[in-house]
Amino acid sequence: MAKLFTTIIITITLISKHFFVVFPVVSGANAGLSRDLAALFSFSFSITNDPQGVLHSWSSPEIHTCNWTGVTCHPVKDRVVQLDLSGRDLEGVISPAVANLSFLAVLDLSGNFLSGRIPLEIGSLSRLKQLSLSSNLLVGAIPIELGFLRRLVYLDLGGNQLNHRIPESLFCSCSSLQYMDLSNNSLSGEIPLGNQCRLLDLRFLLLWSNNLVGPIPPSLANSTKLEWIDLESNYLSGELPSKIFDKTPYLQFLYLSYNNLTSHGGNSKLEPFFDSLVNCSRLQELELAGNSLGGEIPASIGSLSNLVQLHLEENFLYGPIPPNISNLVNLTYLNLSNNVLNGSIPPDISRLKKLERVYLSNNLLSGEIPVALGKLPHLGLLDISGNMLSGSIPENFSNLTQLRRLMLHNNRLSGRLPPSLGNCVNLEILDLSYNQLTGRIPGDVAALSSLKLYFNLSNNFLEGSIPLELSKMDMILALDLSSNNFSGKIPPQLGSCIALEYLNFSSNALRGPLPRSIGGLPYLEVLDLSSNRLEGAMPESLKASSTLKLLNISYNNFSGIVPEEGVFALLTMDSFLGNPGLCGSISGMSECGTTSKRVHSMILPILVTLISTPCILCFCVYPLARKSRSRRSQLRPFFQRTVSVEDAEEGRQPDYPRISYQQLADATGEFSELNLIGSGRFGQVYKGTLPDETTRIAVKVLNPKTGVDISKSFKRECQVLKRTRHRNLIRIITTCSKPDFKALVLPLMPNGSLESHLCQSFSISSKQLCWEFYLRISGSGEDSAQELDKDHRLQGFGVTFHV
Repeated sequence: MAKLFTTIIITITLISKHFFVVFPVVSGANAGLSRDLAALFSFSFSITNDPQGVLHSWSSPEIHTCNWTGVTCHPVKDRVVQLDLSGRDLEGVISPAVANLSFLAVLDLSGNFLSGRIPLEIGSLSRLKQLSLSSNLLVGAIPIELGFLRRLVYLDLGGNQLNHRIPESLFCSCSSLQYMDLSNNSLSGEIPLGNQCRLLDLRFLLLWSNNLVGPIPPSLANSTKLEWIDLESNYLSGELPSKIFDKTPYLQFLYLSYNNLTSHGGNSKLEPFFDSLVNCSRLQELELAGNSLGGEIPASIGSLSNLVQLHLEENFLYGPIPPNISNLVNLTYLNLSNNVLNGSIPPDISRLKKLERVYLSNNLLSGEIPVALGKLPHLGLLDISGNMLSGSIPENFSNLTQLRRLMLHNNRLSGRLPPSLGNCVNLEILDLSYNQLTGRIPGDVAALSSLKLYFNLSNNFLEGSIPLELSKMDMILALDLSSNNFSGKIPPQLGSCIALEYLNFSSNALRGPLPRSIGGLPYLEVLDLSSNRLEGAMPESLKASSTLKLLNISYNNFSGIVPEEGVFALLTMDSFLGNPGLCGSISGMSECGTTSKRVHSMILPILVTLISTPCILCFCVYPLARKSRSRRSQLRPFFQRTVSVEDAEEGRQPDYPRISYQQLADATGEFSELNLIGSGRFGQVYKGTLPDETTRIAVKVLNPKTGVDISKSFKRECQVLKRTRHRNLIRIITTCSKPDFKALVLPLMPNGSLESHLCQSFSISSKQLCWEFYLRISGSGEDSAQELDKDHRLQGFGVTFHV
C-alpha cells in the first residue's frame, strides 16, 4: 500500500553555547515529534550551566529523542509525555517553549537552580497532570493561568521565592487537584478558598512557612478526603476551627503551629476544637505549638488513641496535665513545655510504653519526679527542667538504657546523685544544674564516657574533689561544675577530654596550680576558673592555644607576668581582677616594672624601720636565726677581691669581691624575664647561678629611668647597707658599677619575696605570716623560733632576710 505521507528530510543546523547538532525535521506521521524536538532544543538553550552533563545526550545524532536523558515518549503516539530533569543542578531559566510540548503530562524540574518567573504559557498544557518546580530560585507571582490546568493532580511549587497572593483559580478551577504544595515561599494574603470553591479530591494541602493571614477558611470542610494539612509558620488568626475537622475522617497529619490562633470562649476553652477531632480516628500527629492558645487541656484528648506525636508547647495552657492522657498508648513524642501547667506529673504516664521523647519543661509542675518515668523502656529524652519539682532523683532511672538526654535543671531537687545513673550508658547530655543536690559526684556517673554534648552540675551544693573518672569523657564538648563546693586540685588527667570546647569550674574552692594539660586541650574555646583559690603562673599552653577565645581567671591567687600573645591579647582587666600577684600590659593592670602603690606604702616603712632599728626586726618578721657566714665564704672563690670607690674614700680596707657585668649577664641568662623574681620603682631583682652551677645569687639592677640621679641613689644605698649590722640581716656580697649599669649582688633566698609575706596572703610551707603569729612569736623569744622551719629565707627589695 502506498504511503499516505511522504517524508522530506531537511537538515537544520543548531548552534548553542553547549553543543553543535544536526537533526531531522520530518513531515507526516512524525511532524508532532519534530515540534517536540524543537521545543526541547529551545528549552536547552535557556540552560546556562549543566554541571552534571545531563544534556550531553541531547546533542548526539545517534540517540533518538525519546531516549534523551529526562525525556519519556508515548509508546504509541511517539510524542514527549514526560520531561523529568529533577535534581540535576541546572542553572538558567524555564523557556516558554516548553509549552509547545502539547502532549506533556509530567513536567518535573525540581531540585535545580532555575531562576526567573514561572512562564504563564505552561497554563496551556491541557494534558498536564503533574507540575513540580519546587526547590529552585523562582520569583514573582504564581501565574493565574495555572488554574486552567483542569487535569492537574499534583502541583508542587514549594521552596522558591514566590510572592504576592495565591491565585483563586488554583482553588476554584483545578478541580482534579489532589496534592498542592506552595510551602516555604513568601506568599501573602488569605487562603483563597471561597464558599464556591470545592476541591473535592484534595488530599494534601501544604502552605507552611509563608506570610498568609486571616482565618482558616471554613470551606476547607468540603475537602473531605484531606489526609495532610500543614499551615504552620504563617500569620493565620482567629479561633481554632470547630466545624472543619469533624468532616475529615481520613485526616492523619494536622500542623497549625506558629500562627496567631486562639481558643474558643475568649481564649479559655479548647474543648470545641478537640471535640471536633474525635471523628479523626486516623490522626497521628497534631501540632498546635507557638500560638496564643489558652485554657486547660481537655479530657477529650484521651480519645485520640492513634496519636503518635502531640505538640502543645509555647502556648498559655494552664491547669493540670489530664490523667487520661495516659490513654494515648501509641504516643512516642509528647511536648507540653513552655506553658503554665501546674500540679504533678501523672503517675499513669507509665502506661505510655512507646514514649521516646518527653518535654514538660518550663511550667509550674510540682511534687516529686514519679518513679513511673523510670518504667518507660524506649525513653530516649526526658526534659522536665524549669519547674518546681522536689525530692530526689529516682534510682530506677538506671532502667532507662536508651536514655540519651536527661535535663532536670532549674528545679528544687535535693539529695545525692544516684550512682545508678552510671548505668545509663547511652547518655549524651546530663544537666542537673540549679538544684539543691549534695554530696560527691559518684565515680560511676563521672565515668560516663558516652556523654558527647555536655555535663552540667553547676549551681548545686556538691562537694569533694573533682573525680579523676571525668577524664574518661573523651567526647564531651562542655563541662560545667561551677558554683559548688568542690575543693582540691584540678586533675591534670582532664587533658584527656580532648573534645572539650567549654570548661567552667568557677566559684568553687579549688586550689593549686592550673595544669598545663588544660591549656593544651586542642578545641577549648571557653575557660572559666574565676572565684577559686588557684595559684601559680599562667601555663605556657594557654598562650599557645589557637582555639581559646574567652578566659576568666579573676579572684584567685595567680601570680607572674600575663602574656601578651594568643587569647591574652583579646582580654580586658575583668578577666584578671582579684589577682594582685599578676602584672602585665593589660589596661588597668600593674606593669611588671612598677610595684603597686599599695605594696610600696606597706613595705617601704617596714624596710626603713628594719634597717634603722634592728631590734624591731624581731617583732615585725620572726625571731630570726643567725645568718650563716659559711654561705658567704662559699661565694668568695668566684669573685676577685677589689677596693670599692666608697671604701677608698673613707680610708678603709674593704672586703668585697669583684664581679664583672658579663659574669652577671651569664649568671642571669642575659637578665631574662624567666629569671625575674621581683620588681620595684627603682629596679628589678633577678635570680642567677654562678659557673659552678650550685651557687645561686640575687642581682638587684637599678633602673636608670626613674627620674632620679642613679649614681647618687646607688651610692647612698650602698653606704646604708654596708653600715647596717645585725645578726639576722644578711649583708650585701658585692656591687657592679658602670656608667649605665648599677647592680647589687646578694645571696639568693629560695622562699620568695618578703613583700609577699608582709603584704599578701601567700604561704610558705603552709605557714602564713599574720600579725597574730608575729605577736605570738615575738612574745616567745628566740627559743620559739627553733620550732619553725629554720630554712625559710625571704628576698627583700635590695635586702635579704634570713628567717
